[in-house]
Amino acid sequence: MFVAAFAWSWGPLGWLVPSEIFPLEIRSAGQSINVSMNLLFTFVVAQAFLAMLCHFKFGIFLFFAGWVVIMTIFIYFFLPEMKNVPIEEISRVWMEHWFWRRFVTPKHEEDDHKHKQKVLPSISHQLEHGASSSSL
Repeated sequence: MFVAAFAWSWGPLGWLVPSEIFPLEIRSAGQSINVSMNLLFTFVVAQAFLAMLCHFKFGIFLFFAGWVVIMTIFIYFFLPEMKNVPIEEISRVWMEHWFWRRFVTPKHEEDDHKHKQKVLPSISHQLEHGASSSSL
């Protein structure tokens, strides 16, 4: 019964949500990490299930029900609404979220930082060696 309920509710979300939350630039890397973690934890649960069933008896189902409650609370508080948000603007959703904005850098700041890294060394090089006659 648990497996049937999980398959109709949370089961597919482990594949669906990650495919929508990653910006285009890192989507393939994010999905590869998602697939490997999904398979790893499926293996761990499959290996541990029988031993847990022997020790917990019916409590194993309460154990997994507790995880479903924890997942529900996590999704409610930490997953922003993505309805009608174009793929190109996913990063903006993360930047505006009350919790995740601490971990997401605005794209224009990243570009500014990269630009400064390229420009500053060339300016300092010119200052050290003097401006050439062609730059005058």
